[in-house]
Amino acid sequence: MPGGASGPIPTADHLVAAIRGYNPGVDEAQIRAAYTFAHDMHGEQLRASGEPYYGHPVNVAWILIGLRLDPASIITALLHDTVEDTDATVEDLRTRFGDNIASLVDGVTKLGKLELMSARTRQGENLQKFVLAITRDVRVLLVKLADRLHNMRTLEYIPKKEKQERIARETTDIYAPLARRIGIQKVCAELEDLSFQYLNPSAWISIQRRLSSQRDNTSAQVAQVSRAISERIMAAGISARVFGREKRPFSIWRKLERQAITFDELADVYAFRIIVENPEDCYRVLGLIHTSWRCVPERFRDFISVPKPNRYQSLHTTIMGPGSVRVELQIRTEDMDNIAEAGVAAHWRYKQGGYAYDTASGGDPLEMLKPLLEILEFGGDPDEFLEHAKLEMFQDQVFAFTPKGKLISLPAGATALDFAYAVHTDIGDDCVGVKINGRERPLRTSLSNGDSVDIIRGGEREPPRGWEGMVVTGRARSAIRRLIREVERQEFEKLGRAFVDRLLRREGLKGKVVLKDASKRLGLKTNKELYIQVGRGLLRTDTLLDALFPGRADESAESMNQRELISDKTARFFVRGSGLKASISMHFAQCCSPLPGDRIVGVLVPGKGLIIHTIDCELLARFEEINEAFIDLSWTPQAGVESASTGRILATVIHQPGALAEIADAVGRSKGNIMDVKSLTRSPDFFDMSFDVEVLDARHLSHIVAAMRACNCVVSADRARVQNANEGANHEHG
Repeated sequence: MPGGASGPIPTADHLVAAIRGYNPGVDEAQIRAAYTFAHDMHGEQLRASGEPYYGHPVNVAWILIGLRLDPASIITALLHDTVEDTDATVEDLRTRFGDNIASLVDGVTKLGKLELMSARTRQGENLQKFVLAITRDVRVLLVKLADRLHNMRTLEYIPKKEKQERIARETTDIYAPLARRIGIQKVCAELEDLSFQYLNPSAWISIQRRLSSQRDNTSAQVAQVSRAISERIMAAGISARVFGREKRPFSIWRKLERQAITFDELADVYAFRIIVENPEDCYRVLGLIHTSWRCVPERFRDFISVPKPNRYQSLHTTIMGPGSVRVELQIRTEDMDNIAEAGVAAHWRYKQGGYAYDTASGGDPLEMLKPLLEILEFGGDPDEFLEHAKLEMFQDQVFAFTPKGKLISLPAGATALDFAYAVHTDIGDDCVGVKINGRERPLRTSLSNGDSVDIIRGGEREPPRGWEGMVVTGRARSAIRRLIREVERQEFEKLGRAFVDRLLRREGLKGKVVLKDASKRLGLKTNKELYIQVGRGLLRTDTLLDALFPGRADESAESMNQRELISDKTARFFVRGSGLKASISMHFAQCCSPLPGDRIVGVLVPGKGLIIHTIDCELLARFEEINEAFIDLSWTPQAGVESASTGRILATVIHQPGALAEIADAVGRSKGNIMDVKSLTRSPDFFDMSFDVEVLDARHLSHIVAAMRACNCVVSADRARVQNANEGANHEHG
């Protein structure tokens, strides 16, 4: 079969025949012309694998054919590297293949210049350009995803391990989440698995071995479950096909990270998909399954009634199947299955002699990318955009309703304030309170599926201190920061105006006419900008005097120097918070040991200063009635990059030779450094132990915890919290 990572390169005949299978009216001459052009332009160029370079764009086109995309996308794939890597120009493509193809290739070419693992600011700037390009035409993103998929399939031929890891990290941080965002699950899953293989090879090997072992032990059991379900459905007269699937390694790893379980406790390494003819049959099968076997509580989700934002639809349930085996089931129609696997790509159809995106069945293909564009519109620096875009792409969903019944989808853990900004930016800016299911609740309240949320509006558009720490969505956080910037600009303008008026009075000058000339000399467009620059401390009064009086020699303005404004970058411990003074005494609580990446809050303790806790620390309960004691905090971009922290892991370990060596190897391969090990309790068979590990941030610690859970000698492993009430009550802080 052509089109593999290292198999034979598909010919033009292969491409045309495959496209004709779903688009009989395809213009074969255009496909062949693009194939020939790519072949001739790339000429003698070779890839790192030693294969002819033209094979790469051909294989990218083959991937898109597998998604049944339109001819323009296929031609773009064939030509996507010609402008960047050969003498061809966009105008050459415009002349040969038309404006549409030239525009698409130009968009993909610009995306090809992304270097997302370079300096942080450059990374953010490139992602901004990336989002602008893909929101103009989603096919640009589809071609780029196929391009990245083929590059990942051949990543083994890149000689430098550092470059392999950079490309893999870029893939898992940006491209895989974007694929999930537009619903192309099979591309997303393969990108994640391939990246996982290079970013954490020891964990990948460990999980593959465990899967292989389990496959040998459970194959008969899986066949029995499949047979029992099929027979029960057939007996009810429902037409369906049933097949099992094995969970992918990265999906298993993510579950080990997020849940306090070992590999053996995973309930859904194997899952079964039941495909039926219509939505009514989905619910009939669900009823049949639940009346035949016991369902597992809290494991049922109805994504048919309430689809995911990427239009994913399915019924999910877990049952205790034959032999008391926990079995995950997904029940959906054929169309739902196509959309689940191919996302927006599932809506390209051949209809009435043409082939195009079917808006009647698929809606706007860019709808799922609009939140990223909205974040971009709020402004802010590239660092902020990068942070908010990742927040927007990475989280699971919760569904809540407005009082009028409109469904709002949000990331899991979203608060009432997130909800307000999701409805409309103005509602978020104006909100002063909220009613959830008819009861007044704090704006920081996390929402649950099915909540009815009524936002109370009023007051001035000035975010109270700590609002940014009350939200989890990128959209809300960027909107709050934009509002904070607006309020700050107004405050800095007032402050700067006061400084300038005082200076002008001292010099016996009158206002705007004089300032207009000074503003021009300073390269500022308006007097308002001048006031803001002075108020921010970016324009010193002696510099302003130089602009007012060119050639001024004396330095008498020294007495007018403004006080230095405190910035987030001067905050100690890489922690920042609205209204904090640089001199405030800040300490990390030992009870919860906050790490960069944790949501944090400060508690003002008389005589001790500001004590920093994680937002879920149990000891915060004693301060709940003293609202003034709380200060919302966040980590600066430097946290976890320019510093290392120590996290503690509590583990139960089997008493066997080599156990500690296996654990140390797992931690080392996860790029952690064990600082201290203690044996807490012991029995003939098990040890309870604590490991102090040097890590970059909370996410790094969770990787190490997951790596330990994958060890054969580890029964359980968890991040340490409060060990006893007295330890935290003493409030001894470092």
